[in-house]
Amino acid sequence: MGGTLRARLAPVLKACEEHAPRPGGAGCDEREGGRLTRLLADPARRIGVPDVTDRATWEAVPAAVRDAVLAAAADELVRPAPCLTASAWARAFRDGNRGAYEDRAWALQERVSLLALAAVLTGEVAPATAAPGDCPHLDAAVDGLVAFAEASTWCWAPHERGVAARGELVPDPDDPFLDLGAAEVGALFAWADHALGPHLDLRMPGLRRRLRREADRRVLSPFERRRDWPWIGAEGRANNWNPWIHGAVLACALLLGDDDGRRARLVRLLVHDLDHYLLALPDDGGIDEGIAYWWVGACRVLEILDLLADVGGADLDARDLPLLREVVRYPQRMHLGGDHYVNVGDAPARPAGDQPWQVPYRWGVRLGQPETVAHAVAGARERGAAVAPRAGLGRALTALADRDWCRSFTADTPPAGAPWLARECWLPRLQLLVARESAGSASGLTMAVKGGHNGEHHNHLDVGSYWVAVDGRPLVVDVGRPTYTAGTFGPERYAAWPFRSAWHNVPEPGHGQLPGARYGARDVATRLGGRISAWQAELSGAYPPGPLARWDRTVRLVRAEAGAPAHVLVVDRWQGAAESVVLRHVLAGEVAHGPGWATVTVPGGPGLRMSWDPRVAVASVDLRELNDPQLTRSWGAYLTRLTLAVREPGGPGRVAVRWQRSP
Repeated sequence: MGGTLRARLAPVLKACEEHAPRPGGAGCDEREGGRLTRLLADPARRIGVPDVTDRATWEAVPAAVRDAVLAAAADELVRPAPCLTASAWARAFRDGNRGAYEDRAWALQERVSLLALAAVLTGEVAPATAAPGDCPHLDAAVDGLVAFAEASTWCWAPHERGVAARGELVPDPDDPFLDLGAAEVGALFAWADHALGPHLDLRMPGLRRRLRREADRRVLSPFERRRDWPWIGAEGRANNWNPWIHGAVLACALLLGDDDGRRARLVRLLVHDLDHYLLALPDDGGIDEGIAYWWVGACRVLEILDLLADVGGADLDARDLPLLREVVRYPQRMHLGGDHYVNVGDAPARPAGDQPWQVPYRWGVRLGQPETVAHAVAGARERGAAVAPRAGLGRALTALADRDWCRSFTADTPPAGAPWLARECWLPRLQLLVARESAGSASGLTMAVKGGHNGEHHNHLDVGSYWVAVDGRPLVVDVGRPTYTAGTFGPERYAAWPFRSAWHNVPEPGHGQLPGARYGARDVATRLGGRISAWQAELSGAYPPGPLARWDRTVRLVRAEAGAPAHVLVVDRWQGAAESVVLRHVLAGEVAHGPGWATVTVPGGPGLRMSWDPRVAVASVDLRELNDPQLTRSWGAYLTRLTLAVREPGGPGRVAVRWQRSP
């Protein structure tokens, strides 16, 4: 298949293709795969990130970027390091609280990454016998690396299959499970060894050997030995785990491995497995997992391709895959305004601010997409930082070493480029439409609406749900996900209220939607290109079989014309009797309502007026107080659900709801 990595790299990979993995480090020899082995020899010299001894690169980092990193590192040094404990890890099994451990692991990883960046920027170094205060950043980074090296497991508890099978609460260090947690620490070790290696040899002799041993035991050997990891997605259901873990495997293989033949074989296996993810991506570049998972899924594919091209040159350069142009555009297509995004699946409406914006920037330049470049710079400036240590040490180092990126971020004016806010964006594979009043501007109304099915990755029961934003601020919203627990990805998932259809902007014809790929939208169609941007679908298939024969929903953005204001019109028509028919609307802001009308406003900000025929439906509201940090970051202290109850639900019916900007 011409759109796959294997097809593009076939001339190089072919020699190794028939040889199975061999435990113990034996790789493709000169006869079996000499060309690939030679291409990958001494890869650390060819990647775009030099080590700490290249002072010209690190001293060229703009002062504003450098000072921000060093100020954050100074603050971090006075805080105690997070402690990884067995009791915190066990809570995933005791009370379902996985964050008690994972939050500490993320915090320790961010601490090590930040302090390693500071050690690189300052170039601090001292002999092993020097006083502790001579290398504050380097010493603290080393302490964090050793804490991870001494941990029994890098695996996050809900992913650790062996513990449950044994009926124990303690992980087995001799049976490591390669998951996202292990991938994160493995990548941290690889990039720390690469960037700080010469100084680690002076300051902490023996540490690099320990880092390599642990990464081999917990990442490379499990990956090499086992070929049926479920996250590979060989059955066609690959998700973000695939590139997330493969990106870490590649970093470990290139930066920590000493066996050239083994490195070649690992790369061959990685390319083979990564194809499962690429083949699962729709050709419109959409991500059904949502915007947050673009950064840890599709974005990591882009980084993998950059690394392969760096070390292998033209022979391993597969960055011209046609799909990638659409994949790179996904974040800009989901942008509403400021730090607000259309958040399908488990994505938050306001991402946490740990995005490696230099990746879409670099790809926008490479692909000649100025709107992608402009959006990337704007995204980083909205966050207020050119680098994001929480996103990973390798990503942060790559950003710091990219002079063009740092210059663009610190420039007095934004980069020249076409506005990224398209007038209309239709992703047919996801059945997702985003439309706004005017191209290039968040001002006015923006509408988004999705179809799809209820078996999507990170699925919510939300077929037919829609968003309405004013001036880039969503007011008719998708709740997003709460904090993950041990039960989030099991049969208990839809017990959590934010996942259920009752808390999405969908109809409820006597019952809520059901999970599973067979429950989805039908006959989805759009009308684009004129004054009206419209989406329509038949939704009865998202609900359990019953008296409901048909439910047609149409969502239209009608742009202003001849004095008539712009508005969003949602029309629902149905056939089939039901004991009750209600329509849900989740609102972010202060809500007031009366017969046939409601308003939602943000203090000092925009507002919407909702109207309907009071003879057809009556409104009620529920105030939902929020205390989950994943939700309060997006919405503050509460959300409001406005429910329209149809007065005469039986037989055929129709409800029209109009949304218009309020004064």
